[in-house]
Amino acid sequence: MPLVHRMLRYLLLPPLRTAVVDDFRAWRGIALYIAALHLARKIEQTTDRPHIGYMLPTSGLSPVTILATWMLGRTIVPINCLLSPADRRHIIENAELDSVVTITPMIEHFGDLPPEVKSIQLDRMSFRGVPPLRQPLHSTDDSLAALLYTSGTSGRPKGVMLTAGNLIANIQQCIEWARLPRRTVFLGVLPQFHCFGLTVLTLIPLWLGAKAVYTARFIPKRILELMLAHRPHILLAVPSMLNGLLNAKSATPEHFSSVRFLVSGGEPLPQRVFDGFRERFGVTLNEGYGLTELSPVANWCRPQDHKRHSVGPPLPRVEERIVSLTGEILGANQEGEVRIKGPNLMKGYYKAGAETAAALDEDGFLRTGDLGHIDEDGLLFITGRIKELMVIGGENVSPRTIEEVLDLYPGVQSSAVIGIPDPDRGEVPVAFVEMDGDTAFDEARMRAHCRQSLAPYQVPRKIVRLESIPRSPTGKILRRDLRGLLDN
Repeated sequence: MPLVHRMLRYLLLPPLRTAVVDDFRAWRGIALYIAALHLARKIEQTTDRPHIGYMLPTSGLSPVTILATWMLGRTIVPINCLLSPADRRHIIENAELDSVVTITPMIEHFGDLPPEVKSIQLDRMSFRGVPPLRQPLHSTDDSLAALLYTSGTSGRPKGVMLTAGNLIANIQQCIEWARLPRRTVFLGVLPQFHCFGLTVLTLIPLWLGAKAVYTARFIPKRILELMLAHRPHILLAVPSMLNGLLNAKSATPEHFSSVRFLVSGGEPLPQRVFDGFRERFGVTLNEGYGLTELSPVANWCRPQDHKRHSVGPPLPRVEERIVSLTGEILGANQEGEVRIKGPNLMKGYYKAGAETAAALDEDGFLRTGDLGHIDEDGLLFITGRIKELMVIGGENVSPRTIEEVLDLYPGVQSSAVIGIPDPDRGEVPVAFVEMDGDTAFDEARMRAHCRQSLAPYQVPRKIVRLESIPRSPTGKILRRDLRGLLDN
């Protein structure tokens, strides 16, 4: 069944069930459908372009916009509101957008759209009455459903083309792997402009006809209130959010008693946070792994698959291999580049044929750029990024090796390590740490702590305390910003 046809069908079975709860209202299935009909008509009146942008908070407005766009047979282009104005303009120009669905507070907070772009402001629309019903345009698995722009860690953001078939494949892979029933309740604060928030938090509930609970800002007290009120089965978060919940004094095991999967993604999960959830709440955190180019989920470590630091086995119909930096396919427990293919693998990068070709190897596997190994049980372990490897005195060192040691120091909430040029050793590591408010910062003691577990060349040359480590909306450390702090 085509993507949007399936979702609309399950919205209306039964029509009065609560499908979405957000910070402003509860949406019944019929209300989402009627709002999507109104918006589809507005989009038709505004533009005939094939791509429709949206810039919205995490809420029921995103599913409304997605359904409206797909009913018209067009492509969604989620826009990361936290990008620089220059990167947002690049996305708008590259995707050839002349219209963006948004709300007034987003414009007021993040700045106006380019003057040539029309804004369709949902908070100024009326969803009263029922517009003429319409049969959604037929789409095939090859139809371009979503154009998602990467965060642009090097150069301008690239548009990842995901077809309806890619998204359906990943939806079905996740549902099959986790055995998710229709009665599943999802809770999350992940941004819906990011592929993790789009697929797992938004599209899977629509596909299942399940209930999704959204909140636009991560406030631990608010999350805990929602957990008691809605008893979610799946909570989606990034490690920094999980750390916030762990540190919330009011959190108890009862808050997590309904949760079947507490999924962590975006960045490696610190050992301290993992241990804290087990000891305080009796919960085993599940790590996952994916990329926008994979729609995005490739691996999911269910509780029964648990091995510490593993992101789990590949999802059904996903193939993975480890390849050395010289191109050899490696065996179990040998570290190299993680390469992946499957039906969830992107169609390519938009208007970037050369970059698409460079991203795929001769066998059609995606070159992820991530370092890792697969153990004898088929579980994947991510150990770092190829581009982030430091070469210290001729030895390859992953920042994560040092970060895991720093994270065990009392009072360290989070850490990040980068390499800086050194005339004698090529590079040396420099560390940044976030501390809790009760622990004094003592660089000499931290370095002594590192010397107990690390080789001498791995011990940070310098450790800097920060109020907060710069991160992307999905929790990834912005190492480029850390370098800028040193330059200043």
